[in-house]
Amino acid sequence: MVLITGAAGFIGFHVSRYFLKKNIKVVGVDIINNYYDTNLKKKRLSELKKNKKFFFKKADISNEKEIKKIFTRFKFKEVIHLAAQAGVRYSLENPKSYITSNLVGYFHILNECRLHKIKHLIYASSSSIYGINKKKPFSEKDEANHPMQIYAATKRANELMAHSYSALYNLKTTGLRFFTVYGPWGRPDMAVYKFTDKIYKKKYLYLYNFGKNFRDFTYVDDVVEAIYKIYKNKKVFKNKGKNLNAGNSIFPYQVFNIGNNKKVSTTRLIKLLEKYTGKEAKIKKIKQQLGDVLNTHASTAKTYKYFNFRPRTSIEEGIKNFVIWYKDYNKIK
Repeated sequence: MVLITGAAGFIGFHVSRYFLKKNIKVVGVDIINNYYDTNLKKKRLSELKKNKKFFFKKADISNEKEIKKIFTRFKFKEVIHLAAQAGVRYSLENPKSYITSNLVGYFHILNECRLHKIKHLIYASSSSIYGINKKKPFSEKDEANHPMQIYAATKRANELMAHSYSALYNLKTTGLRFFTVYGPWGRPDMAVYKFTDKIYKKKYLYLYNFGKNFRDFTYVDDVVEAIYKIYKNKKVFKNKGKNLNAGNSIFPYQVFNIGNNKKVSTTRLIKLLEKYTGKEAKIKKIKQQLGDVLNTHASTAKTYKYFNFRPRTSIEEGIKNFVIWYKDYNKIK
C-alpha cells in the first residue's frame, strides 16, 4: 500500500492508475480545489474509483489534523507526495496559496513520514528551481539558489526541508524535478492543453518572449515509469563525502531530473498541434512574462545511471496522443 497525494491531479492520477494496474493498493488524497476545472479532477477520480484497491480521502494537506488521521488509519510504508499548488504564473497572482500548500502542507506530510517511520518519501519538485541558471542542460549538480518566482522558491525549499529530515531522522527522501509534463488528462492551464483548446475554439494564442521560449516537454507515461522505477528500487543512495553537490548528500537524500533531455520551441509545439488537429492557429507574439524561465533543458544522465531510465516518447508521438485524447474528452469529431 502506498499513499499518493494529489491523486486527482494530472500526474497523481496517472501514477495512481499505473500503481493500481501493478496490483498495488493506493490511498489517494486530494482537496479538489478550483484552481482549474474541478470536473476534470472528478472525472479522473471516477476512473480511479473503478478499482477496488483505490481508497480515496478528500483532505487538505495544510490541515494537520486531517493528515494525521490518514497516516494513523492506513498502514502504508511509502509516500508519493504530488499534491501542491501548481502553476508558475498563478504564483504572481496568489503567492500566499503556495506558502499554505507547498510549505505548510508539505511540512505536515514530511513530519508524519518521520513520526510513522515511512521507508521512502518521493516528492514533486520542479525544473523551475533552476531559475536564472544559464548552464544547459540543467544538471542536479548545479546550484539552484536563484528562483524566478515564489512557486520555484517553495519547491527548492521542499528539497532543503527534505534534506534536513534525511539528516536528522535518517528518512529516505527523493525529490523529482519535473520538466513540463504533458499528455492525456493534462492540466488546462499548461501550454499543450491551453494551445489545443484555443486552436479548436479559434482564439488567439499568446506566445511569450515572441515565441522564443524553449521547454523540455516530458510525456506523462515516461514520468510515471520513472516514478515506478524509483519506488521499486529499495537501495539507499548516499554520497561518501566526495564531490558533494546540490543534488546529493551523505544522508539518504537525492534529487533527480525527470525530463526528456530535448528542448522544443513553443513555435515548433504549435506546428505539431496544427498538424495533428488539422487546424491553423491564430497567433500573437508578445514580450516575456514576468517570472518565466526562458529555456529549460534537462540532463537525464543521473536518472539513467541510478535507475537505467530514459524517456521513450517523442514530442511528435506525445502531441498526437494528447490531441486524440482531447478530441475524445471534448467529444470533437
